[in-house]
Amino acid sequence: MTRSTFGAAGARPEGAPAHQTVRLEDYQPPPWLVERVRLVFQLHETETRVRAQLQFRRNPAGPSATGPRPDLRLDGRALTPRHVALDGAAPSAGALSVDPAGLVIDGAALPGDAFLWECETLLDPSSNTALEGLYLSRGVFCTQCEAQGFRKITYFPDRPDVMAVYSVRVEADEIAQPVLLSNGEPSGAGPLPDGRHFVEWRDPHPKPCYLFALVAGDLSCTTDVFDTASGRRVDLQLFTRPGDEPKAGYALDALKRAMRWDERAYGFGYDLDLFMIVAVDDFNMGAMENKGLNIFNSRYVLASPETATDTDYELIESVVAHEYFHNWTGNRITCRDWFQLCLKEGLTVFRDQQFTEAERSAAVARIDTVRALRARQFREDAGPLAHPVRPNSYKEINNFYTATVYEKGAEIVRMLQTLLGPDLYRRAMDLYVERHDGQAATLEQFVACFEAASGQDLTQFFRWWTTPGTPWLTVEERFFEEEGAFQVTISQRLPTAAADAASSRAASSRAASSPPTPSDAASPMVIPLRIGLLDRSGAEIALPEPDGARAEGGRLFVLDGPRKTWRFEGLQKGAAARPVLSINRGFAAPVAIERKGGDAAQLAADRALLLTHDSDPFNRWEAARSLALDAILRMMHAIAEADTRGFAAMAGEQTAPASSPAAALDAHAAPLVEALGSALIDPRLDPAFKALLFALPSEDELAGEIAAQGARAADPDAIHAARTQIRLSLASGLRASLLDTYHAMATPGPYRPTAEDAGKRALRNACMGLLAQLREPETTALAASQFDRADNMTDQLPALTALVHTGAPMRGEKLALFYERWRDDALVLGKWFGVQASSPLESALDEVRALTEHSAFEWRNPNKFRALIGAFAMGNTVNFHRKDGAGYRFLADWLIRLDPVNPQTAAKVAGAFETWRRYDELRQGLIRDELRRIHAAEGVSRDMREMLDRMLD
Repeated sequence: MTRSTFGAAGARPEGAPAHQTVRLEDYQPPPWLVERVRLVFQLHETETRVRAQLQFRRNPAGPSATGPRPDLRLDGRALTPRHVALDGAAPSAGALSVDPAGLVIDGAALPGDAFLWECETLLDPSSNTALEGLYLSRGVFCTQCEAQGFRKITYFPDRPDVMAVYSVRVEADEIAQPVLLSNGEPSGAGPLPDGRHFVEWRDPHPKPCYLFALVAGDLSCTTDVFDTASGRRVDLQLFTRPGDEPKAGYALDALKRAMRWDERAYGFGYDLDLFMIVAVDDFNMGAMENKGLNIFNSRYVLASPETATDTDYELIESVVAHEYFHNWTGNRITCRDWFQLCLKEGLTVFRDQQFTEAERSAAVARIDTVRALRARQFREDAGPLAHPVRPNSYKEINNFYTATVYEKGAEIVRMLQTLLGPDLYRRAMDLYVERHDGQAATLEQFVACFEAASGQDLTQFFRWWTTPGTPWLTVEERFFEEEGAFQVTISQRLPTAAADAASSRAASSRAASSPPTPSDAASPMVIPLRIGLLDRSGAEIALPEPDGARAEGGRLFVLDGPRKTWRFEGLQKGAAARPVLSINRGFAAPVAIERKGGDAAQLAADRALLLTHDSDPFNRWEAARSLALDAILRMMHAIAEADTRGFAAMAGEQTAPASSPAAALDAHAAPLVEALGSALIDPRLDPAFKALLFALPSEDELAGEIAAQGARAADPDAIHAARTQIRLSLASGLRASLLDTYHAMATPGPYRPTAEDAGKRALRNACMGLLAQLREPETTALAASQFDRADNMTDQLPALTALVHTGAPMRGEKLALFYERWRDDALVLGKWFGVQASSPLESALDEVRALTEHSAFEWRNPNKFRALIGAFAMGNTVNFHRKDGAGYRFLADWLIRLDPVNPQTAAKVAGAFETWRRYDELRQGLIRDELRRIHAAEGVSRDMREMLDRMLD
């Protein structure tokens, strides 16, 4: 399932209630396996009949492989069972019992060690607002079975280690549903009486039920072909609603590029003659990798220059690649149970990151990846929702489709490649496919392939998957000027809560074929670090390989103990020759770093030098980010010493005389202004990279940094005031350069979604956004003119955002024009809602409340709910965290309303509350009251209850 948003039954003991905690250590192989599945769907909006035939056989490797036959336990939720038969005969009286979680047939009543199960169920797709199982999306029948949706279609052993070959017959109205799709390839079609028709599908590859898919509706098809390296011709089909065909081209092009890249990079070729993508409007996730029939949220398929931004194009490229890459890492090799979710998702996220880095600027792509990791996963690690990449238990698996499983899981695979090198990494992946193709595998089996390919013991490294929390590194530097030696000492620690959680998992069982998980909570992680040294002119210093370091080109160092020291000899002598340390280049390990040694001025000077000269692009950006963090924290301190309200208001003034307090505040931003000003005019830097330099840490990220320091509670108002003042200082201090760059970055000719043009547009819009902060007639007119003249969404949306967020006089007029033009395009209206929901103006909450009454706001649609309610709660820190608690009450009210309708989406958006312990006692109390109010609501879902329990625990 896609990483862009945050799936099957786990290993819960037979007969356990659905809400009971599921534990990894309780896993048992299934007592019964399914060899073949035959499904017949008679589709009607309110009364769909599903006839299932399942060929069962006793599992010779099951927990009850000998002796009396075990009971047959089938999962089923919200089903109306009709006909039930075993080898054509009804079960004997009293042999079958039904409960809310499924049904059980007494083992003694089963006809043998192999038998045919037949069952008919009755469904009402029109009432399925949870969007899992079989449901309707604006007249289109659609399924979503990951994680546990298949049990809402028919009774089945709904767990990923039960794999079978499927044949499917879909019957529907020929006019209302002319297109009938399922997994694999079509094997027959024809008319039926009463204006109906059928299509039959067969998927030759065994798969778990979570990969089953069905789509039926009035859809248009855009086609293409792809010739594989092995000579297979693959028909590509992309289905959209009629009228959206012109927006399908980029997704198809991205698919072909992903298929070619996977052949080159991994040797993975496609294995069917048909590959299909369907875009639907109502979807909880971003997309789903069902074998041969990927179902996508239309947001990640449809694009045209007028309706999609450069970011949308890049997301479409990434998500299409991700779902296609699942064909091997997720489908051909799936996970044994849902505790192994990272085995398919983390690995596939890393693969789609590699693809993006190959297609675009590798440095910019890597920085974007780390920004997202810090914004989502570091936040998760630091709060009550922290969990290992491979969790040890869950109550509702939907709640573990998280940034930790996806993004941190990908970083762990990246570290494996870093430690072993690309050749051994590829050899290990080849071995993984050779050993486990067609199987449901475990993380231990995956790691065993890397051990076998490399000859290395990865016992200690395995802790990355089983230990929650972000490792913190303390870096101490010491220069021996008379000896010409530089010493670096690095120590590691985990947050206390993470260490405690790691200790509690010591009993978690692992396969006998792999090394045990270390049980000592203090056991160190294996942390690969790329390290460089620069002299005072910015030139790279050739590093000798120090004793005790495993190095690749003298630059890769491995911290595998609590504390380690490296000493570099033969450097120039004298105080003026002190080198500058460049650590964790390329973000080789997902860690947080605290620097010690040297005063603040020296550290700032080092960062400015790294920003200008470091050969590693990531660390150049990291230096700018650190300078920005320091500047904002200094600004917060300066504002706190004066009249906070006065300076906060002053941040929005059009101009300020040199003697004013606002001018005094500019002094705290001076080092950052100087450093970014130099970068802005540096012709060696990629425009996309320059744009990233000007993307200051978000207010949520700043709150996390302050909380991590532990000195004081994060104050959202102070953070907003300081960050706004820094942006104003940058705009006023670099006004001329920003204007020159803005005009220089214009891209003549028609819009192209190329990385080069996208980089220019990103920098141009960054300049425009900063200049708009000045609220001068000229800079406001610049944004208004860009809005009016824009021929693409990448230029128009940032201009609208600048006008709305700065309270420009024409903001209402431009919002109205935007709405009138795009009122019939649901995806673009999501952007319209988001711009207003994320506004920092004091009126934002009142405006969002009013928008919930707007005719275009369909709160049952996940995209619309996230665009307005989610954008406010997760993207508007200063207004969500109002001291009067109004933002908290607003979100809680909507979560209580949505939860009975769509628990998955409600539980995900509830994550906006996860950082509540960062803030002062007043805000903590207000949030805690709202969490308890949601918890006490009538009929709160399993998804929501587990999230609330974890946040309140």
